[in-house]
Amino acid sequence: MEALQLALPAIVLIVFVALAFDFINGLHDAANSIATVVSTRVLSPKLAVLWAAFFNFIAFLFFGLHVATTVGTGLVDPLVMDPAVILAALIGAIGWNLITWYLGLPSSSSHALVGGIAGAGIAKAGFGAIIASGFTKTAVAIVLSPGIGLLLALLLMLVASWVLRRAVPFTVDRQFRHLQLVSAALYSLGHGGNDAQKTMGIIAVLLFSQGMLGDTFYVPFWVIITCQAAMGLGTMMGGWRIVRTMGSRITDLKPYQGFCAETAGAITLFGATWLGIPVSTTHTITGAIVGVGSARRTSAVRWGLAGRIVWAWVLTIPASGTVAALSYLLVAGLLTP
Repeated sequence: MEALQLALPAIVLIVFVALAFDFINGLHDAANSIATVVSTRVLSPKLAVLWAAFFNFIAFLFFGLHVATTVGTGLVDPLVMDPAVILAALIGAIGWNLITWYLGLPSSSSHALVGGIAGAGIAKAGFGAIIASGFTKTAVAIVLSPGIGLLLALLLMLVASWVLRRAVPFTVDRQFRHLQLVSAALYSLGHGGNDAQKTMGIIAVLLFSQGMLGDTFYVPFWVIITCQAAMGLGTMMGGWRIVRTMGSRITDLKPYQGFCAETAGAITLFGATWLGIPVSTTHTITGAIVGVGSARRTSAVRWGLAGRIVWAWVLTIPASGTVAALSYLLVAGLLTP
């Protein structure tokens, strides 16, 4: 299947759209990194976003590019991934992100992009374009990531409660205010390492489809730096509607609970990134926060709100995929000579 060839200005435009998605990803998912540290009043919102943005940016120093490779070549046949498919996928993902951001729902930017890639790829070449192994891995992550975050947070809460059973509450609060800075940094590293790589994969496969990377797929260093910077800037802009949902409306948090949630989320993200799985940071931290709340008592969790979040997750891939498929029909007509 011959790839659509574009002039350089058109390629630059699509790269800009991809970076816009990365920026919106940081904007949309800022709450994932800072909600707990803000809700426990360890940091002010302004300091929290700066803290998270810094660790988002330097994440490329700690992780390989396995997630970027999965997104670029492991979800849809690379021969199908031409500029029209890529642009339509980005439109689908950005559209759904903006809708859920406006509604204050912490849906997954990761799975919006995955849904966008799938929808655009299917619109071009049918279901045969999908690489089953890559989508199976991602689908398993959709199910397991919140559960793993929940279980790890619950385990950490039980261990912390036993270790601190004789400690003075004031001392515990003061110590965990410092420790939560570390856990927030680790979570932001995991967020930057996993989420920014998705845009790296999109830009790299665009360049690969245009013959600009030679015969071997790889991610150029300038793409890595640019994507990390775009995500960091998006995080600095913040997403305060979702911060409120994640940080206080699901359950009320104290510093040691915020530490347990962030640490559980960070462990899950680190593992997923090293395995090359484009996992949802939103799924992960939400599961961890629910786990922390459940460790106190199940009634501490506002299950009605959690249910709304789950529905947003369920709808993300089909909704973004539908928008992307419709966008492909328009984009392909505009880009085809």
